[in-house]
Amino acid sequence: MRIAALFSGGKDSTYAAYLAKQHEIVCLISVYSKNPYSYMFHTPSITCVRKQADVMKIPLIEQETEGKKEDELKDLEKAIVKAKEKYKIDGVVTGAVKSVYQASRVEKICKGLGLEIINPLWQKDEMELLNELISKKFEVIITGVAAYPLDEKWLGRKIDSAFVEDAKQLYEKYKINPAGEGGEFETLVLNCPLFSRQLRIKSKKVSGSGNNYRMDVVLG
Repeated sequence: MRIAALFSGGKDSTYAAYLAKQHEIVCLISVYSKNPYSYMFHTPSITCVRKQADVMKIPLIEQETEGKKEDELKDLEKAIVKAKEKYKIDGVVTGAVKSVYQASRVEKICKGLGLEIINPLWQKDEMELLNELISKKFEVIITGVAAYPLDEKWLGRKIDSAFVEDAKQLYEKYKINPAGEGGEFETLVLNCPLFSRQLRIKSKKVSGSGNNYRMDVVLG
């Protein structure tokens, strides 16, 4: 089956594409939202998807959106239509884990276009997900935080065994989702089995305050 991968460059969309590799991934779809608090789309360092697509050797479809709730779904549908027309896709893979809001809306779009939807991470245990990323040699860093007690010090931190232990404690004490499913943190993949080489951070810009920070990076 020929599929498109909804791709933010973060851990979930990248790992979902990896798990769906038994299909033919013919393109990636990335949506650039002008709203940093988008309901649907990852925003920190989103343009890094271009460099990631290069090292994955997979064509990238890019789509901009103003990021208005529900309206941004029309822009996502435009991108999926482009993929269907240009690459003759039969289905779409997503990195949805627990977000019914995201999963249901993508499913509705795909159903309307006659496309199959693949959600390999759906309802996966969050701690299991983090440990699988480590075991599969995914190099993932934190690029955004938006929950107490997370702060600027978490930016750039790798998802490793120490992170998993801290994530467990944060869940137990503050109910922060270990996979960041509630938007508590955002991630960026620097290397994984889908990449032809490791990506490195050439420059970075940190912005924010309190418990809401983001790190926008340039990859090389």
